[in-house]
Parts: sequence; C-alpha cells; structure tokens
Amino acid sequence: MPEESVRPLERGLAVLRALAAAEPGQLRAGDLVRATGLARATVDRVVTTLARLGYVRVCGQQLHLTPRLMELGNAYLAASGLTGEVAARTARLADELDESVSLAVPDGDGVRFVTQAARRRAMSVAFRIGDLLPPERCAPGALFADAWDAERWAAWRERVATGSAQEAYPALPPGPAPAGAPDLAERVAHARRSGWALDDQLIEPGLIAVAVPVRDTTGRVRYALSAVSHTSRHTAQGLAAAVLPRLRAEAEHLAGLSGAAEPPAADGGRASVREATGPIATGPVDPAADPATAKHELGPGFLQSLARGLAVLRALGGGRGGGLTLTALAEATGLPRATARRCLRTLEAAGYAAHDGRLFRPLPRILELGHAALSGLTFAELAGPHLRDLADRVRQSASATVLDGTDIRYVARAATVRVMSVHITVGTRFPAYATAMGRVLLAGLPEEEREHLLKAAPPRALTPRTVTDPAELARVLGRAAAEGHAAVDQELEDGLRSVAVPVRDAAGRVVAAVNVAQHAGTAPLSRTRDALLPALRATAAAIETDLHVAARFNTVRMS
Repeated sequence: MPEESVRPLERGLAVLRALAAAEPGQLRAGDLVRATGLARATVDRVVTTLARLGYVRVCGQQLHLTPRLMELGNAYLAASGLTGEVAARTARLADELDESVSLAVPDGDGVRFVTQAARRRAMSVAFRIGDLLPPERCAPGALFADAWDAERWAAWRERVATGSAQEAYPALPPGPAPAGAPDLAERVAHARRSGWALDDQLIEPGLIAVAVPVRDTTGRVRYALSAVSHTSRHTAQGLAAAVLPRLRAEAEHLAGLSGAAEPPAADGGRASVREATGPIATGPVDPAADPATAKHELGPGFLQSLARGLAVLRALGGGRGGGLTLTALAEATGLPRATARRCLRTLEAAGYAAHDGRLFRPLPRILELGHAALSGLTFAELAGPHLRDLADRVRQSASATVLDGTDIRYVARAATVRVMSVHITVGTRFPAYATAMGRVLLAGLPEEEREHLLKAAPPRALTPRTVTDPAELARVLGRAAAEGHAAVDQELEDGLRSVAVPVRDAAGRVVAAVNVAQHAGTAPLSRTRDALLPALRATAAAIETDLHVAARFNTVRMS
C-alpha cells in the first residue's frame, strides 16, 4: 500500500472480503481474526463501524452482511452506465429466448457478471451479479481476452500454470477443467473471426453458453451478452444457431444506448430493476454521510476513516461514463480534498478504483464486497430480520404478505411464543378484503384494478363483523390509501385483530404489506392501532431502504 494509504480503510475492506467469502451467518469475530490476520481489537472496531453504517448485522456472535452493503456495488454499476433499460431488456430477451441471459464485464483477467436474467426451472443455470469466472472457462472470456496485451497474456499463463483457478475464482464449480478443451488463444482467434464465442461445457458438464460483444463508441468490448443453457435442451452448436441472430441484434441495440437513467418498469409482481436518479433514503441518521456523528456517539469504537473511505467509494457512482474529479468527490462527500485523495489512493491500491488523468472511477472488483452473496436475496430473506426485530419490540408475531390474485399470501413471518398465539405459516392464504394487509395491498392498486378484483371474488361474511357491502368496502379501502395503514377487528376470525402498513418499491408502488396480529381483548381497536403503528411504520421504512438498494440493479423475487 502507498504511504498515503488509510489503514482503517484497508482493514475494513479486508474484513468485508472475508465476510463476503464466508457462508452466510457462519462467521464470527474470531473467524475474522484468523481470516484477515488482524488483531481482535481491530476486528471488533471494524465490525462496530460496519454495523453502525448498516452494512453488517450482529446476531449474538454471528455476523451477517446486510442488503445495505449493496450500495458499494451499486456505485460501480451506476458509474459503468448500466441502466434500468439495459437490465429490463436483458430480462425481456431471456423471456423471448426462454434461456438465461447475462451481461458480463472484464475485471483484470477475469469475467465478472453485472446483470442476470435467469429462467426458473427445476434445472436452471445462473450466476449471481458480481460473480467472477476465469476467462478460459466461460464464453465471454474469449471476447475480452482479444484486447489483452503481452503482459496480461503472460500473467494469465503464469496463473494457469502455477495453480488451481478455484482459489482465485470461488464462484467456479468444484472439479477439474475439462480435458481436451480448446486453448484460450484458439477460442480468441475463433471469436475474432466469427464475432461470437462459445462455452461448450467449459465450466461444468452440461452447461453451454454463447456470447457476443457489446461495443462502446470506440469499438472496445464494453459488455459480453450471453445466453446460457444446458445440453438436455440444446447442443452447443444448436444453441448458437438458435440464439445468435437475436443476441447480435440486441447487442447492437445495447451498444447504442446513451446510459441515461430510465424510469422503472413493471415486471409482473417482482420489484422492478431500475437505475435510481437520486439518493436512497437512509433514515434520520446516516453515519456514512456524517461520520462525525457516529464518532461522537461511539468514541474510539467507531473508525471514522473507514466510514469516510466507504463514502468516497459510494460517491464514485456519480461519475457515469468518464468519472469524477477529486474536487467533485470532495464536494459530494463533504471531505477535505486531502482526505478524499488519501481514500482514493487506498481504493486504487486495493483494486477498487482507477484514474484517467484527473478523473476517478470505480472498478468492477467492488462487486466482490458482498454483492454476489446479497444479489440472490428474496424479499422474504430481506424482510425477515426486520420482522424479527418488530416481533421482539412489540412481543407479538409479525408477518409480511403479497397480493396473489384476490388473496394475500404470507411470504415471511416472525412468530412469538405466547400462551395465546396466532398460528400462521408462510404460504398461508386469506381473502384480501377481510384482512388488514389485504386492504393495504388493495388500496395500493389503481381503482379500476381494485374494483375488478373485488368483482372477481365478491366479499362474503366470514364473521358477523366482516365488511361485505361494496360501497362500504370502497370507503374503507379509500381511507387505507389516504392514511397509509389499515386495521381490522375480528373480520377474518372471531377474536383476531390486526394492524398493517404498506411496503413500497423505489417507484412508490405498494408491493407488500407488514402487520402485527393479536388477540382482540377488551381494549378498543384505536388503542391497539395507535400502540402498533409507530413500530410498524419504522419496520416498513427499514424494509423499504433495503429493498430500494437491493432492487436498484437487481430483481428481488417477492415470493
């Protein structure tokens, strides 16, 4: 590291790499000491800082990365020019071809995936956003290696000759390289002649892929666009014949995109893939923006230099295309130029940033900081920790649901153990009109769609209290939309009371609902509602923050 390097930032990056490489929830502070070689006191301070920034969740002795950490990878994806239109077109192409489709970028002599649209089958093939593969074992590698200089080729040959790729590329499936596979140089020559590259079971038996280049205005290969399948569906050459015309046409279109931000597009009930055009809400206190606040509260346990360095890394995402000047970065972070420069030098030395003249830009290696591990999170996995916090706070079970036709369907739940408990499992369905969560979800729909659903399954009385009159139900739903919550007292089941609030995606659409349900008791509904709403709204806000970060360049499955 250079003399100007920021040691706490170096150590924080080392801890994040170790956490990202471990199985989720399997690492403790003592494991980090062994993995990084840092002193236990140093590890504890780094973990305290990362937890305060919202990047790590401490559960007893176990450490978990949080979706908020995806802010770092999002900085690279934003600066690289990836937009909502690019991601949405990739998903539509996967639907059209009925095969998984991905975009990858070169990262050193490796290939890193930045967009993935996978087909959901019993046997599916997909890589996570941020996964890194060796060039000799995948189709995009032959396209990117065509631009290597002699020094890069020499380094690659030394790596192949001296060791296994498994350590350098943890996403690579275990097992030896296939015998008799074409040499990378041969595959590069073929790709240069034909304009496309083939992976005929180079990664693992049965997996095949075809890739074409997406070039920038200078002719450089900016992305590799791939269609991935398996030999039970196609031969390698058969896949190429089937998909090459559409891949080439799509690559030409992607090459012409300007990189401007696009509005979010609906995608059938999943959280939309979008390029955010403004800052993501972070709650009332954002220590990443104001490390001095956390330093004042936590004292020596908070590493202000680490927080500042990660703030610089995030700010690099504002430099779409060419990058940002040091002055612009200092203004974006509120740091002195000298401090921002030291952080940049440290990030450059670690391989996370580069500069071209006066402009600094992030590098795809940032995606190794947990992005791959977190990009596969479902909504249930994202919401689960927040529901558990809510259940612990109010000492009642908490749940999250989505709208499924005219029903609500439970997708996540944190139950409490009480003498009298509400027993519901994930997957349970109830009529939406008779539940608090259902009314929140129905209230979030356009009025015509809401009316259509209610006509498709006319309300019927489930208890003497169930509202079934269409006009009265319309007023109830209108009030839920205006007030941002719903409360139901014994309309689904005698003795059961529930209060719910909506969860919105980054475009403001209601995509889920969160509730607390309990025995009705003798207190008036208004008292129950007023007691639960603050905690419910705080939980929904926390889930939304994670969802907006995770879905910025990624599809979050809602069920």
